[in-house]
Amino acid sequence: MTRQNPSAPRDILQVDIDGPLAILTMNRPDKRNAMSDALLAALDDFFAAPPSGVRAAVLTGVAGHFCSGLDLGEHVARDAEGTMRHSRNWHRVMDAIQFSGLPVVSAMFGAVIGGGLELAAATHVRIAEPSTVFQLPEGRRGIYVGGGASVRVGRILGADRLCEMMLTGRKYAAEEGLALGLTHYAVGEGEAMPLARELATRIAQNAQLSNFMMIQAISRISDMSRADGLFTESLAAAVSQTSADAEEGLKAFLEKRTPSFR
Repeated sequence: MTRQNPSAPRDILQVDIDGPLAILTMNRPDKRNAMSDALLAALDDFFAAPPSGVRAAVLTGVAGHFCSGLDLGEHVARDAEGTMRHSRNWHRVMDAIQFSGLPVVSAMFGAVIGGGLELAAATHVRIAEPSTVFQLPEGRRGIYVGGGASVRVGRILGADRLCEMMLTGRKYAAEEGLALGLTHYAVGEGEAMPLARELATRIAQNAQLSNFMMIQAISRISDMSRADGLFTESLAAAVSQTSADAEEGLKAFLEKRTPSFR
């Protein structure tokens, strides 16, 4: 079934529910799915309250592109405070995507540029077709990233390579992105969505609590000292391993059957 977001223009974000999966399609074909404030709000609305029964999401675009970044056609002049607040709103929405507790798989092709790469980096599993182009061109436009690339893309590439990418406007193709970690899978043309559905379905079969713990804990542990990270790991293990789903998982293993999680 398809749910329409009443606060966004018609179909700007198509939401199709397929059993435990939500397929989110950014639908601005004339703009290469560039991120408008309305599209950002539609993503925010979805991840603030995912539909009941949905256990994983697939994020993609239309017309041969994932997302070409911030819609510069909507650019309005802002003072320093307004620019900071706009950037912080992007950070809030990207955090909602990363930490809502819902695993998100990106099926990427064409432009994954600027804010599109910031969006992809907030998702948990990324798949790229041969047409995919990764780029942070802000430096060539006299501006600086504001949607989280300094942190999320910087963690993937490292500060040195991120700086070079931004200074030069360098583009990376799918196979290069695979080697660098910008994508986890490089597939053939037309293969991103089938694999995204397959992986999302597999993820949806996990216990929801263990998925939640992985999403919440792993990236935060990377911010911590070694000792704090190990202690946090113990807390996550204690919560998940004493749950009803953990009991079911162990019982299913011993009985040589597929577990039936809540």
